[in-house]
Amino acid sequence: QVQLVESGGGLVQAGGSLRLSCSASGRIFSIGDMGWYRQATGKQRELVASISRDDYTNYVDSVKGRFIISRDNAKNMMYLQMNSLKPEDTAVYYCKADRLTSNYGAFYDLWGQGTQVTVSS
Repeated sequence: QVQLVESGGGLVQAGGSLRLSCSASGRIFSIGDMGWYRQATGKQRELVASISRDDYTNYVDSVKGRFIISRDNAKNMMYLQMNSLKPEDTAVYYCKADRLTSNYGAFYDLWGQGTQVTVSS
């Protein structure tokens, strides 16, 4: 079975750091563009950062200079280093792969189950 699994969320004080990981399980052949999204309570899900297979990155303005997205294609992993966290960063964070190919075939818009990040003031 092919799936994306996030880890690394938790409770942190404002100004602290967390590193989220997204692991693609299964017999993966390739993963295209990936991204981290977040959804705060009562708000719409928003794109936080994206990364192409050849490491072109893009960030929402609110996290520029604080968050760093990266990936390891050999390990089928993606990361989000979050620094200088603010209470407004509190949300469930999801990873997404636009296209993933595996021995089970191709998957499009594959989402993880999410990991909670809570930043206390």
